[in-house]
Amino acid sequence: MAFTLPPLPYAHDALEPHIDTLTMQIHHGKHHQAYVDNLNKAIAGTEHESKTLAQLVAHAGAISIPVRNNGGGHWNHTFFWESLGSPASGGTGVVPTGKLADAITAAFGSFDEFKTKFAAGGAGRFGSGWVWLIVNEGKLAISSTPNQDNPLMDVAEEKGTPLLGVDVWEHAYYLKYQNKRPDYLAAIWNVINWSKVAERFEAA
Repeated sequence: MAFTLPPLPYAHDALEPHIDTLTMQIHHGKHHQAYVDNLNKAIAGTEHESKTLAQLVAHAGAISIPVRNNGGGHWNHTFFWESLGSPASGGTGVVPTGKLADAITAAFGSFDEFKTKFAAGGAGRFGSGWVWLIVNEGKLAISSTPNQDNPLMDVAEEKGTPLLGVDVWEHAYYLKYQNKRPDYLAAIWNVINWSKVAERFEAA
């Protein structure tokens, strides 16, 4: 069964002015679509054709480079879109509360310190990749992965259940922020869907 591009959970302009409309149109409609198309090509006619995306991602390193890159790209981007929220859906100005907020404070000292360390993780990723907030055995940590890898993969240096992932490939921010990745990472806090992150934390 072929994979398909999931629709965005909001309009292309919903994250303005922090993430611009054109970036969203290209990022979702072109880049994410390409990962879906190339993943389908990579598994067509193979023993992996009937596997779920989660199964492909978990064993991506043992399957093939195309599955690792494109399966990761599909999973990561689907996760990313769901991690963001428009002002109307409670994205802007919202901070984590409850058990998630307590866990962040316990792990990093404060929410502000967490943001500083998370941004540093994203800014410090050489080339293209992702920065993650993960949970492993009840403990929160920040990790970073290259390219389209993620903490669920068999090849991940630091494994865990992702709660939040931010794309630091240039295609995620270059039209608006050019080479200023730290500015993009500072702006992203305005559109994080903390309700979704908290839901993942509870499930983990």
